[in-house]
Order: sequence, then C-alpha cells, then structure tokens
Amino acid sequence: MIKLFSLKQQKKDEESAGGNRAGAGGKKASAAQLRIQKDINELNLPKTCEISFPDDDDLLNFRLIISPDEGFYKGGKFVFSFKVGQGYPHDPPKVKCETMVYHPNIDLEGNVCLNILREDWKPVLTINSIIYGLQYLFLEPNPEDPLNKEAAEVLQTNRRLFEQNVHRSLRGGYWGGEGGTNNDTSERTLLRRRRRRMKVGC
Repeated sequence: MIKLFSLKQQKKDEESAGGNRAGAGGKKASAAQLRIQKDINELNLPKTCEISFPDDDDLLNFRLIISPDEGFYKGGKFVFSFKVGQGYPHDPPKVKCETMVYHPNIDLEGNVCLNILREDWKPVLTINSIIYGLQYLFLEPNPEDPLNKEAAEVLQTNRRLFEQNVHRSLRGGYWGGEGGTNNDTSERTLLRRRRRRMKVGC
C-alpha cells in the first residue's frame, strides 16, 4: 500500500514538473508539443541537412535546409517549412518547399509529393522519417508519382535534358521558359503562367 502511494506521489510530482516546463502561466503542453519535443530530441540529421527555429519557443514551426552532396541536385540548397498541427502525431505536419525547384515531386507552389505526408502517414512515424524521405527525393526523384508532370516526363524520356534543366534552375536560370531557384523578381508571374499550363498529379 505504501509503495502504491509513493508511486502515485512520484507520478504527480513528475506531472507538475512537466507542467512547469510547458511554459509560462502554468499552461500544460499539448500532446503535439510533447511529441514534437521528443522527435526533436531524438533527431539524427544527415550531414546534408540542418534545422532552424525562427522562434525558439515555438517547436511546432521550423525550417529544414537540405544541401544534397550527390545526384542531380548536388550543390543546391533547398528550404522546407514545417507546420505541425495540434493533431500531430495522428496527422502529418504540413511541409512546403520554399525554394523554387525543377523536380517531378515538387510543384512550383512548393507542394511536396511524398507518400508519408499523405496516405501512408502513421503516428509512429517521426520528423526524422520525413527528413529522410525529403532527402531521398533529391537523391532519387520519382517520376512515377509526379506533381510536376513535365519534369517527370523529361526525366523518363531524356535524362540528359533533365539534368541540364536542373542545373539551369540551380543557377537561377530558366528551363522551358520558367524561372529557377534564384529568380525571385518574376517568380509570381511565372507561377501563374505555369499553373495555367501544368497538369497537377500526385
């Protein structure tokens, strides 16, 4: 009986300590905040990835920078924004690519076609799983499940032209009349024009 009481007391003490860590005003951390804290503590980032938090007190919104060191996208720098909702881990985070890129699985609005961000998401998956999935998209673009159908078609029919288009986009140039990653001035105009012409899949 004494053991049971001491276990209950210990649990109560841990909960109150956890409540104090949750933030000012005695607010308790949500399930999403607790889980994202765990995910971030257990992160095992590849050497080509880094993570940054615009607001150190907000773990639910952060950025991932991927700098591939091999493949078509070697030498590029790609920024992804993560927005983790209160439904996490039952719902996947919202992930957008903020860098304009010529890629079959990323459209010009930054939407990413990665199965674990959609139908294959499971609560046991972590932020680490998503990071490795995104990194893999740059090592092995998947033309079978595209968002950018034109890039997918070029990858399947003419790998050399695909590689040229990627390199042109990495330098901020143009591919097929569209701007690359560093062409910020006319990006919105290009997006509008591109949206009208592009068939969206995924």
